[in-house]
Amino acid sequence: MATKKEEESPTRNSSKFLELYGWDLLLGSIASFYVFMIPYTKVEESFNVQAIHDIIYHRHHLDKYDHLEFPGVVPRTFIGALLISILASPLMLVMNLLKLQKLYTLVAVRLVLGCIILSTLRFFRIQVRRNFGPQVEGFFAIFTAFQFHLMFYSTRPLPNILALGLVNLAYGFWLKEHYYKTLKCLIFAAIVFRCDMVLLIGPIGFELLLRKSISPWKAMKSCIGFCVFCTGLTVLVDTILWKKVLWPEFEVFWFNSVLNRSSEWGTHAFHWYFTSALPRSMLAAYPLFLLGVILDRRILLYVLPVFLFVFLYSKLPHKELRFIIGAVPMFNLSAAVAASRLYNNRKKGGWKWLYFIMLGSLLISLGCSFIMFMASYENYPSGYALKELHQRARETDKTKDQLVHIDTYSAMNGISRFCENTGPWRNFTFLVNEHSRIEGFKCLYAANGFSRVRLQIGFPPILLLKEPKVYIHGSMRNQDLLHSNWPSCS
Repeated sequence: MATKKEEESPTRNSSKFLELYGWDLLLGSIASFYVFMIPYTKVEESFNVQAIHDIIYHRHHLDKYDHLEFPGVVPRTFIGALLISILASPLMLVMNLLKLQKLYTLVAVRLVLGCIILSTLRFFRIQVRRNFGPQVEGFFAIFTAFQFHLMFYSTRPLPNILALGLVNLAYGFWLKEHYYKTLKCLIFAAIVFRCDMVLLIGPIGFELLLRKSISPWKAMKSCIGFCVFCTGLTVLVDTILWKKVLWPEFEVFWFNSVLNRSSEWGTHAFHWYFTSALPRSMLAAYPLFLLGVILDRRILLYVLPVFLFVFLYSKLPHKELRFIIGAVPMFNLSAAVAASRLYNNRKKGGWKWLYFIMLGSLLISLGCSFIMFMASYENYPSGYALKELHQRARETDKTKDQLVHIDTYSAMNGISRFCENTGPWRNFTFLVNEHSRIEGFKCLYAANGFSRVRLQIGFPPILLLKEPKVYIHGSMRNQDLLHSNWPSCS
């Protein structure tokens, strides 16, 4: 007969598992949901997406690599793409045996990247628990889960996200008081993935020196040697793969900071990060992170250098949320500290009203994240258009050679090499582009994309408006297409 201790063992084990990995399951499930629902990528991710594709499918045949024909405005490192491809290789073997479409490979590599980023976030979160308690850790995880952008971006192969993994590790080591490891993580991120991380190294390093947490001489010896190692690594790898002597991030630094040409891609006001980007990305956590600094003086030592990072970055005219996304985890920690204090005092006087406001703002955050997800779902019209083309092209005569021409707009909004299916593509039978009318071609299909948000009286109070963004055209010389069952664009 089983003892009471033996009967309770499975329950206790299950509880222990959830205690250790419950937050990881929550965040991983949300990130995975975004991957499966929105598998396509955009132009910002194009280099790493194409690089991963070429490493997986072309391996050592460098002449077939996409970047040699389409190098982009500035070169990027292959180190991130190599790491993801190596870790994803067991999945690739299984998928090749099952003969799955390339798009499933893209899903797989994005899931691998998500595992990397969320693992580094877990490391940071564990240090949050050790320094501030499990309650603060819980609120930290809840804020992260309710924020669309951080979870959505965590699986997107951007240089900023590869750098975010190292920033998460740096934050964890910072809380763990392993200060030299903190600086080394940020140095690797700056030299290899994003040169702008120097704007984060500066404030953190300066604070550590002021607090005498590090020795200037020891820091100099340790960091200079590690800088040489990181530079040698990226130059070695990228010189081989780019077929010329190259340090990619130095060229990015020269292009963006010295030549100041990044502003050619648009500019925003100095305050944009503080009045638009951070409020949208952090939602309910944004006002709470400011409150956290007031309620717990310990957090100021961590928040101030990160705040200075965003402030310094604001001086650059070209701004995008992904540039400062590395600040969000630390700001979330401050917000979690404030939320924990509100929860502990929820039965006292005016504190209970602040607590109710916080709960209401969390519900609003959840609604905002859902709206942003729906908008993003409709923001990859080219991917959906090419998927429709592949499905309908199977109905045509496969003995005839065909070729799809994809214009710049379409290539920037959802199409990558991973979207290709094996098919009879040879001659210009189809066009996928942003124009509704092309001479010599018939418009066969219009793919809608997100346009704008409209408020209305009634239910639902918020409408996501769509409009045709990408069109599929068929050659007028192909009589089979003219009499096919395409829905047309009218």
